[in-house]
Amino acid sequence: MSAIKTIRKLIRLMSAALLLGPATALAGYDSLNMTESVTKVGKEIYDLHMLVFWICTVAGVLVFSVIIYSLINHRKSKGVTPAHFHESTTVEVVWTVIPFIILVAIAVPATKTLLQIEDTKNSDLTIKATGWQWKWEYEYIDDKVADSKGVHFFSMLAKDSNEARQLGAKADLAKVDHYLLNVDEPIVVPVGKKVRLLTTGNDVIHAWWVPALAVKRDAIPGFINESWFMAEKEGTYRGQCAELCGKDHGFMPIVVEVKSEADYQKWASAKATAIKTAAASAEASAGKVYTKDELMKHGEEVYNANCAACHLPNGMGTGPFPAIKGGKLSTKGTVADHIAQVVHGKGIMPPFGKQLSATDIAAVVTYERNAWGNNTGDVVQPSQVSR
Repeated sequence: MSAIKTIRKLIRLMSAALLLGPATALAGYDSLNMTESVTKVGKEIYDLHMLVFWICTVAGVLVFSVIIYSLINHRKSKGVTPAHFHESTTVEVVWTVIPFIILVAIAVPATKTLLQIEDTKNSDLTIKATGWQWKWEYEYIDDKVADSKGVHFFSMLAKDSNEARQLGAKADLAKVDHYLLNVDEPIVVPVGKKVRLLTTGNDVIHAWWVPALAVKRDAIPGFINESWFMAEKEGTYRGQCAELCGKDHGFMPIVVEVKSEADYQKWASAKATAIKTAAASAEASAGKVYTKDELMKHGEEVYNANCAACHLPNGMGTGPFPAIKGGKLSTKGTVADHIAQVVHGKGIMPPFGKQLSATDIAAVVTYERNAWGNNTGDVVQPSQVSR
């Protein structure tokens, strides 16, 4: 009898919640549902999800209602004698035909949406996204909206989030802007334009995922996967790598800024100019001779941004990542070997030759060979860096 009382109590509670209204009954549960998209295809996916959800809900309510009714009104304690029958052709036809009709009704709109998801032709902008351990590389390839030729950059976890996540950090997370979901370089796209996204990986499998844009596509080394989106609303949309890709998988967010066409054109022009200027400056600085203090200061910045996640800020290393403090390469190895390993990588260490300038590499090698008591006295100049 206690089980029957419990079932009746649950039914009364559910009825009371429904009588209070959907807003009250569902308050606080919005975050459990799919993110509503700002793209047309994403909205269709959301609508399909809700359609199937309510079909399953209605089917579940009907089935469990019959079960609960049977448990309460046809139990042995009430003297009910079970019926004896073997089969019913009518019942078997009904419970076969009805699910078939439901599946067909779902399949038609689902197929239409799936075909749209894969239709990447007639795009206005093409961006190549390459996953690295653990950052994203973006290259603007084809652009019918603005002159974005030469726009190519790496996007990684924002500095304040990166510092706050370190072991022993005492940062107030409430003051960190979008903790672990912010980057130093977001990608920018125009509103209302079809953006074709090419995804690939440099080292292991990653996945480019931005829920609000309804895009989730694997980035696989040696393969190019295609997807697309067309944002209908300006704003900033955030996502993450959705494929377990190693130690810092949780620290390679994605940020997409959707701007008006005019603002996008201004951004593309300014960005292309800034990249050309930075490249010219890097080329000019490659022939410059720096003091040890200058290299150590800049090297510490480069190290904290690119190396500290694996080798720790104190150079002690962790897990499979060797210590640089007192390390064989950083204290007894040649400068040339040290540079080569930073440029070309080794094992699970990614190559930084494409990511850092000659000045950056010279500075970080100088820093690693003289920080934490290594004190080799080596001073590496950009001119010594060979790619």
